[in-house]
Amino acid sequence: MPKVKFSEISELSPEELSTRLRDLKEEGLELRLQQATGQLENTARRSIVRREIAQVKTAINQRKSS
Repeated sequence: MPKVKFSEISELSPEELSTRLRDLKEEGLELRLQQATGQLENTARRSIVRREIAQVKTAINQRKSS
């Protein structure tokens, strides 16, 4: 899965942002469980998911403050 740019995330609607945040958090949990059991093959994916979660949270907070 390619990296997502912040400009693409900021164009999403609030409903899409909350859905995406929930999906990313679920994926992050699955990746942590896979790493704990030694089944994780792509370790770089964890950092990508964490970064995307931060970007989505930033977009949500920017909308709340404006």
